[in-house]
Amino acid sequence: MAFDSEAFEERRRLRKEAQEERKRQQKKMRLRLIFAAVALIAVIVTIFLLTRGEDAPAPVSTVPPQVQATEGTEPAGTDVTSQTTEPLVQDTVIHLAAAGDLNITDRVVAAGGSAMDYTQAFMDVGYLLGNADVSVLNLEGNLVGEPYGGTYFSAPQSLVQTLGKMGVDLIQLANSYSIRNGMSGLSSTIDGVRAAGMEPLGVYASREEFEENGGYTIVTVKGIRIAFVAFTKGMDGMTLPPDNTDCVNILYTDYDMTYQQVDFEKIGSVLTAVDREEPDLVVAMLHWGSEYNDTISSSQEEICEFLQNSGVDAIIGTHSHYVQQMTFDPQKGQFLAYSLGDFFGDAGKSGSEYSVILDLEITKDGKTGKCKITGYDYTPIFTVAEGDAPLRVMRIHETMQAYEDGYMERVSSGVYEKMEYALKRIEARINGE
Repeated sequence: MAFDSEAFEERRRLRKEAQEERKRQQKKMRLRLIFAAVALIAVIVTIFLLTRGEDAPAPVSTVPPQVQATEGTEPAGTDVTSQTTEPLVQDTVIHLAAAGDLNITDRVVAAGGSAMDYTQAFMDVGYLLGNADVSVLNLEGNLVGEPYGGTYFSAPQSLVQTLGKMGVDLIQLANSYSIRNGMSGLSSTIDGVRAAGMEPLGVYASREEFEENGGYTIVTVKGIRIAFVAFTKGMDGMTLPPDNTDCVNILYTDYDMTYQQVDFEKIGSVLTAVDREEPDLVVAMLHWGSEYNDTISSSQEEICEFLQNSGVDAIIGTHSHYVQQMTFDPQKGQFLAYSLGDFFGDAGKSGSEYSVILDLEITKDGKTGKCKITGYDYTPIFTVAEGDAPLRVMRIHETMQAYEDGYMERVSSGVYEKMEYALKRIEARINGE
């Protein structure tokens, strides 16, 4: 299904206006600096000329002789009529931002305070998602009302509204908590995500909705059509009702048991439907692997090979709560991240407190029209949990710099040391060490 809702287009418009306003302000500042410099130079020159007196030699023309031609004539050797310029065809470059798991727990819910306002929790990292051309993350929880937190893994609507205001576009809901509160919980979660101006990935309220959507979502950004598919390994042992088996995209036929039998038929049918749309790029969001475990299973490798051979350009994983290996083939433009780690969670277990926000560069060739991933980068982030203070997500490099510079709102020395260690581990994990 092509996702071109008014809310999505409005966010694109507002984001563009904000970026253009920043550029205008930067241009005004540059012009002010230039005018000030010119004025200063003029004053210096004036003073210099006055101090020299009338004996100063007449200024010599710096215009080259061949340019000082009679008005209406051209310098010798210049054939104006023969100079033709082909129209410049530019490439289109966009950026896709992706974050890992947002886990709905008691402490995560409490980060919003009594007003359930999550602005502060995401303030330091929100722009990384909002400034991208399209952004996505994985929500491990439901929107089913009170009680909030870990009992029913229910998030307040204000949390997803904050994500929408930050500029998040897509929310992966195909994960362990898709049907934690039954099919009605799935339906209300889908409605809540859309009410916040975002589009859910990998889940559907009914079989009819799945058939209508085809199991995928297409987003068009600056003329580039990106198809998103999302799958989960399972739903924490729960199974879908017989008449709703298509409501969640699942990777395995034995998804309620051992996760050994890859459902190539289901995966292939969705990718075949995507292929008929002829998108410029295909991104697969996968909730897979084992929790708190670095091991990459043989079935994960099989899935990767199948997806890449079926035309998937980027595979972005979640679920393990750890940052895991990333690979990129610049020749083919294929990217793989086994897991981005936890975007926001309790940070209770070592390794789950740090993760990354991914930035994929996507380029569409202006001449050939071909599109592929041309590079990637990432920003290391850390969930700060200090005493009874609300949880917040911080950029590691910038937070460490603030500590070193002695800022008033700096983190504690203990958090600084954990961030220092986290940077080393992130690098090692991404490189598969």
